[in-house]
Amino acid sequence: MSGYEKKQLELEFKKFTAKNFERPAKCSNLGQIRFYIKEISEKITELKNRFNYVPDSAYKLLHQYNAKQNTMVFSNFQQEYQ
Repeated sequence: MSGYEKKQLELEFKKFTAKNFERPAKCSNLGQIRFYIKEISEKITELKNRFNYVPDSAYKLLHQYNAKQNTMVFSNFQQEYQ
């Protein structure tokens, strides 16, 4: 895959996420975050299968959602057991 094709795939992924997802920092619902994690994971699998390439931004975004989820789960845990 050429550098140009990788750049195009990166731009398409960014457009897709901008149109369909909220930023992790704006999410306040654990179910919403889990839905986004599932959707991004499926998109990563699709890109890997179709192009044998996944933009770094996809993994970064997935990491951000996972971090937000972990923070929310820990916060919920603390509230329940304090």
